[in-house]
Amino acid sequence: MSQSTAHPTTKQERARVLGAVVVGTTIEWYDFFIYAFMANLVFAQLFFEPAGPALAQILSLVTIGISFLFRPLGAFLAGHFGDRIGRRPMLVLTLLLMGAATTLVGALPTYAQIGIWAPIMLLLLRILQGISAGGEWGGAVLMAIEHAPVNRRGLFGSFVQSGVPLGLLLATGVLAWIRAAFPGDAFIEFGWRIPFFLSIILVVVGYLVRRAVDESPVFEEIKQTAQQSSAPIIQVFKKYGLVVLFCALVFMANNAVGYMTTGGYVQGLASRPVDEGGYGFDPVGVQLAALAGAISWLAFTFLAGWLSDRIGRKPLYLIGWVVLAISVVPLFLLVQSGVAGVAWATVILGAGLGLTYGAQAAWYAESFPASVRFSGVSIAYAIGAVIGGAFAPTIAQALLQATGTTWAIVGYLLATVVISVIGTLLLRDRTGVPLSIEFEQSSHFDTWKRGDEYEVLSPVDEAARR
Repeated sequence: MSQSTAHPTTKQERARVLGAVVVGTTIEWYDFFIYAFMANLVFAQLFFEPAGPALAQILSLVTIGISFLFRPLGAFLAGHFGDRIGRRPMLVLTLLLMGAATTLVGALPTYAQIGIWAPIMLLLLRILQGISAGGEWGGAVLMAIEHAPVNRRGLFGSFVQSGVPLGLLLATGVLAWIRAAFPGDAFIEFGWRIPFFLSIILVVVGYLVRRAVDESPVFEEIKQTAQQSSAPIIQVFKKYGLVVLFCALVFMANNAVGYMTTGGYVQGLASRPVDEGGYGFDPVGVQLAALAGAISWLAFTFLAGWLSDRIGRKPLYLIGWVVLAISVVPLFLLVQSGVAGVAWATVILGAGLGLTYGAQAAWYAESFPASVRFSGVSIAYAIGAVIGGAFAPTIAQALLQATGTTWAIVGYLLATVVISVIGTLLLRDRTGVPLSIEFEQSSHFDTWKRGDEYEVLSPVDEAARR
């Protein structure tokens, strides 16, 4: 089977693709996380104050989760057109949609200014963010993985995954700077808007970078052989429904636990005043402490991608779940001990999050055939996000208010880990399987679908055949 069409010919092309997906996904997640941080910090007061302090905080956190419900819609749309017209156009479109929605959030009037229309418009813009996030990830994954050498897919995919911790780093750093520059009432009055306005600059940079990359070589092969599926979404659910389910379960715990920090819950709990149900720590100190956690997550994300190319996706994930479960247990004990505790908690958590996230792009891409791959990975990711992180901050806050103890949150997070372990055991590890449309049309593909043993090419054989 020829592999010439499945890989770009130069290292420069691969480097350009990796740069484009890292820049784009970082900007997308910066936008997504800035909203989540503000929902934990100020949106209750600015958009939901008439509901009363406790309910206003819950409603503010619910807007984070609502966007996840629209991620599947974004996945359906981007998956359909990504499998029909290409990966690159979807990457550009989702970036522009996210940037526009984020910038407009910064320009919104508050409840005090226009009443009920303020939270309605806030919710509509958050929905647009959800649609964009649902379509972004699958395109970025396939651009990276379908350009990658067979023995480095995990590492290449970890560059896509790095967008989350990098976006968290960027959002946390910007927020720490803004809170230092606009202390107290100045932050409530205007400072909170600045991170949203900065998005427009980042989007312009991301747009220019993404426009410069070549289309995925696998999609070019699909086009040349006229093998685009007319209804990829239907084919995914009809033929690979269980694969979608198992992939979603694999993502569930990482998303639920991750949203303790990416959703701003830990930072909000640590920095909110005591009379508002928080611990009352220095807000700038808390944000800086969370930076350490983002760095840890980033490092372990790359480590996971690299390791998965050597030991396989499933063994790496099983190690990661053990580390993540161990890191969840002391999470809130450390957080409530002070700013230094927040740093230690997020650093330890980052190790487990990275080990259960870095190899996800490669494992997902290898789980679906070329003709419906964009749809498959996008939908699985979106569903995993819905059942995992959509309402994780809201559930955490509700459990805390109902029980008065953070141990209830720990129990909830550990339960998601158990479910993801089950998904990991059920999902087949297909490390190194050919990704081309030619393989999908070959007799070997029937063996692949049945789940029988299929001898994939070694890195040496793969290099010789390219």
